[in-house]
Amino acid sequence: MICRECGTEIADKAIVCYRCGRATTDPVRTPVPIRPTRGMLPSVVAAVVLLLAALYMGYAAQTAADPEAWQSVAAGLAGAAIVVLVLRMLRRRR
Repeated sequence: MICRECGTEIADKAIVCYRCGRATTDPVRTPVPIRPTRGMLPSVVAAVVLLLAALYMGYAAQTAADPEAWQSVAAGLAGAAIVVLVLRMLRRRR
């Protein structure tokens, strides 16, 4: 048998070429491709935007005619920001 890499004649039952070290057969298993990791930037930006919106709603509640509605919206936005950050941290653990 001839080595596919360096052209050296090797034994028919050889697993690797003694000269270059290349395998004589294709691997049985192929490695699992590594998925590229997403950056943390989009989730952080989303959380910051939600927190800024919550702060704005909180300040707007001070001058609004119905402050409880504005405060509940602000609390909902702050809660959404916390959920985004918690989900991001849980995803990084995997």
